[in-house]
Amino acid sequence: MIIVYAARDGALAQVALTDGRVPNDAVWIDLLQPTPEEDKLVEAAVGASVPTRDEMVEIEPSSRLYIESGARYMTASVLCNVDTATPVLSAVTFILTKQALVTVRYDDPKPFQIYSTRACKAQAGERTAEAVLIGLFDAIVDRVADILEHVGADVDDLSRIIFQRTGSQAYRKPYQELLKAIGRKGDLSSKSRESLVTLQRVFLYLTAEIEGAKPSKDTKSQIRTLQRDASSLTEHASFLNDKVTFLLDAMLGMVGLAQNDIVKLFSVMAVVFLPPTLVASIYGMNFEHMPELKWAHGYPFALGLMLVSAVLPYLFFKWRRWL
Repeated sequence: MIIVYAARDGALAQVALTDGRVPNDAVWIDLLQPTPEEDKLVEAAVGASVPTRDEMVEIEPSSRLYIESGARYMTASVLCNVDTATPVLSAVTFILTKQALVTVRYDDPKPFQIYSTRACKAQAGERTAEAVLIGLFDAIVDRVADILEHVGADVDDLSRIIFQRTGSQAYRKPYQELLKAIGRKGDLSSKSRESLVTLQRVFLYLTAEIEGAKPSKDTKSQIRTLQRDASSLTEHASFLNDKVTFLLDAMLGMVGLAQNDIVKLFSVMAVVFLPPTLVASIYGMNFEHMPELKWAHGYPFALGLMLVSAVLPYLFFKWRRWL
């Protein structure tokens, strides 16, 4: 699908293709899950090749950041499906040409929706390809910041749940559910950090490229701000990863303690019932010459002896606080 935006009255406006061609005044050409025919149509309009999906997922910096035919190619990993149980990182390629900005994506990251809605409502001067590029990057960084903020709040909630389990009013939650929740937050924070690392590479590349292009002071300032924001968010994501690792270790330690308590309980109960079992075994033997065999009080005596032999070890364990 091809979505074309052009500058109209100081804002972006979505426009339709003209006779199956991209309009000459297009500022932003957004390719969402493009077909080979749509790739060729855009290539003819901007004079630059559109990378395939396989080319976009290459991890080498030389395959993600390069110049070809006068166009700058920048590929970053952007978080998608964050609000679902299966967040993923999707490669998005930004192609900055002299005519327009071309974005190639095979998923629908939320920052694209947020930015397109905002840009179409703005009335803040002329829109250029460079301005759209910086606006998209700004929306992506803001989205990652929001994600990390929610992850941090959720991790704090999990921390309170884990370390307040011993109180009488503590929130009771199964260990398996807690482990799954910790794993999901760790996965999301690590994916956020990976996305920020790819964005930092793009911003460094842009910083190096604009040095000789004589851009405006606002463009330089915006790129440097994005670079600082991405760097600080990367550090925050690393901190959250460390905190998630700590919670996971603490949770596993508590699971081990709970298992030890269960094993200890069974061990104590086995020791408590061992003396009564011994008494019952002795009086259960079928020897002819047993003094208590024909005694009238032999049965209640044996029961009482078994009861006393069970209570005394129990009281001893309670005194030693082993229970």
